[in-house]
Amino acid sequence: MLSLKYLQENKEEAIKALSIKNFDATQIIDQVIELDDKRKTTQAKLDNTQAEMNSLSKEIGILFKSGKVEEANSAKAKTGELKEGISQLNTEMNVSIADLNDLLLKIPNIPHPSVPAGKGEEENVIERTEGEMPNLYEGAIPHWELAKKYNIIDFELGNKITGAGFPLYRGKGAIFQRALINFFLDENRKAGYEEVIPPLLVNEASAYGTGQLPDKDGQMYHATEDNLYLIPTAEVPVTNIYRDVILKAEDFPIKNTAYSACFRREAGSYGSDVRGLNRLHQFDKVEIVQLQHPDKSYEALDVMVAHVESIIKKLELPYRLLRLCGGDTSFTAALTFDFEVYSAGQDKWLEVSSVSNFESYQANRLKLRFKEKNEKKTQLAHTLNGSALALPRMVAALLENNQCAEGIRIPKALIPYTGFDMID
Repeated sequence: MLSLKYLQENKEEAIKALSIKNFDATQIIDQVIELDDKRKTTQAKLDNTQAEMNSLSKEIGILFKSGKVEEANSAKAKTGELKEGISQLNTEMNVSIADLNDLLLKIPNIPHPSVPAGKGEEENVIERTEGEMPNLYEGAIPHWELAKKYNIIDFELGNKITGAGFPLYRGKGAIFQRALINFFLDENRKAGYEEVIPPLLVNEASAYGTGQLPDKDGQMYHATEDNLYLIPTAEVPVTNIYRDVILKAEDFPIKNTAYSACFRREAGSYGSDVRGLNRLHQFDKVEIVQLQHPDKSYEALDVMVAHVESIIKKLELPYRLLRLCGGDTSFTAALTFDFEVYSAGQDKWLEVSSVSNFESYQANRLKLRFKEKNEKKTQLAHTLNGSALALPRMVAALLENNQCAEGIRIPKALIPYTGFDMID
């Protein structure tokens, strides 16, 4: 979350910047400042009352020693009133702090100056388009028909077992899925990311730490009896490894990669965008997460973007890189680049990766700090993450773009992982 000090010292600047995300912060920032003023007033009263209490306690001892019992008892009665006042002020303080924190959690991250204005995905800026567009044979079909033709993904059986948006992969489809996961993890490890296998459920503190709560409360699956949340991305548990941690500047960069199943309710999704693998409630994804020194986080973002790009190139997919506009940049991100691959069977571009710099926004929630060498004061670290890569739409594009009369060709980079060069 944004720091209270920043909002107090840069109110107008924050309001203007957040308008790029189409968020009117005027009222909520005024509420934050007003509530903090109230907290300060209460704190001053509490300090004064506590000081009066301490002074009176010392005085009572002196009065008793001097034989002034009546005055001592009178002063003692006054301490009872002061104790009650201190208790009441402590309650007011706790309420003010909780209310203040609730407000701060509802304010999005400040967008980077390079984020273009815009209301939605239609106004994202295409940075570049790469790769050769596939020239499909006359009988080409979309991936959901290919899945049925070659018996590699069963949407109906997944629907029977669980519900819509929970496909079942089988035969060469299951092997192909596993091959992609291993390929992505290997590529990430070669780039210096340490592999971890995180839990698939997280507690409330973890969900708040990376910003899924309260912003995405209705989009997360919630195991209410245990108050645990199914993860929407491995970013959540992996970044929370470092919650309440103080690092050393020389520890940077810290780089992790993780494969996980991901769960999203996708409430309100409908239409052609949900056909087949385009939008699922459960899907597989390989994530990369970096912790960086604030001075180097944007350099790291460029390197992460280049890394994801290299993987897509190895799979021989046409792709484009987009700089997200304010209206499409997430609640927690300062700057995001999306990769989209072209899916020829549907004749559309599909998002397969978002690579983001959150600057200190998540770190402030996580209390993730670091110390420079020979310095006692701590600073907030910067956090970054990216999909490397999300599988469903990658699978959709790979199946559609590589179909031919004989079957579906496997990209050369994946053949060592699948053990076969054709799905037929």
